[in-house]
Amino acid sequence: MTDFAKTRAMFDIPEGMVYLNGNSLGPMPKASEPAIVSFLNDEWKTELVKGWNTRNWFMQTNTLGDQVGRLIGAEPGTTVVGDTLSIKVFQAVAAGLALVPDRKVILSDNGNFPTDLYMVEGLMKLKADGYTLQTPEPEAVLDCINESVAVVMVTEVDYRTSRKHDMKAIIEKAHSCGAVVVWDLAHSAGAIPVDVDGLDADFAVGCTYKYLNGGPGSPAFIYVAKRLHEVVEPALSGWYGHAAPFAFDVAYRPADSIERMRIGTPSIAAFKLLSVALDIWNRVDLNDLRSRSIELSELFIREVEKRCPGLKLASPRDPQQRGSHVAFRFEHGYACMQALIAAGVIGDFRAPDTMRFGITPLFIDAEDILRASETLEDIIEKKTWKQDHFRQRLQVT
Repeated sequence: MTDFAKTRAMFDIPEGMVYLNGNSLGPMPKASEPAIVSFLNDEWKTELVKGWNTRNWFMQTNTLGDQVGRLIGAEPGTTVVGDTLSIKVFQAVAAGLALVPDRKVILSDNGNFPTDLYMVEGLMKLKADGYTLQTPEPEAVLDCINESVAVVMVTEVDYRTSRKHDMKAIIEKAHSCGAVVVWDLAHSAGAIPVDVDGLDADFAVGCTYKYLNGGPGSPAFIYVAKRLHEVVEPALSGWYGHAAPFAFDVAYRPADSIERMRIGTPSIAAFKLLSVALDIWNRVDLNDLRSRSIELSELFIREVEKRCPGLKLASPRDPQQRGSHVAFRFEHGYACMQALIAAGVIGDFRAPDTMRFGITPLFIDAEDILRASETLEDIIEKKTWKQDHFRQRLQVT
């Protein structure tokens, strides 16, 4: 059984704060500070360029990738880390389209995270070959998969409502129609159990700064099914993905493994921070995590609905149909969230009226849930959110 009291003790959360925003940016592990100091003093300072060999910097894309892969049900050698999630989305969708060259439809949904859609729009402009992007309601995606679709690109857990797509059903339907599926696991990895190998996924991408706690802007990951490694075309063909990077060939030859999905030189300092965050996951059973997440989410929903009847649940009622954050709609949601933050309860806001609360068992417990609910009730009852300074929009919401 996972000891969540021990995992909680491994994070640096300011005293008195209830942090319900791990779905946006995970808190700092206590091991991060000594790890980055050690990197500076014992690796970069002393090893300099030798570190690519003596500290195995060059292959950390893969070793850390395997650690992330374990959390999404991927076998070793199928996941690498590096770059940003936006780049990985572009890379995966471009590779998927190349596998089905006779089709011109990319299917997503209007609840997908906007950057995923932006990257596809940019890709279509670059290709200028008659591609179209379809974005039905999330609930309609499964019914829209047919023989005209080249790539289905969806985020498993909706970033606003926490609604989950049925990964198994979508993969089976897409494959039966000859389509490829790209999964964005930004709100899945470290939040819910995922089994990309068992469900025969094609591609999966995600970030490591949310539930995985790798730090602001920590590197993204990409998974490619092993059956595709020798045929997938890396649209972004950087030197790090070359079959022989230090041969310095003029022409690009992709590596014959997942390494072909590497692009350019990664940030080794960022890898150091990610490494200590991933070490925490060695103590965690994902099924325990999921059970505790549901328990705490159900408690939060009950308490908020009892105390704040004017708020409307935006997340699915069935816990099996949602990820690990809970969303409530409120006309004055932005100002209310600012009042909550001022009171030491940290969530976030998504336009036009949604307040999101990340339920992250690694460092959140029932006491935190009750305090957050009580604080929200107090703000609603006293209409604290009406104060002018809470209504002023900040650059990041």
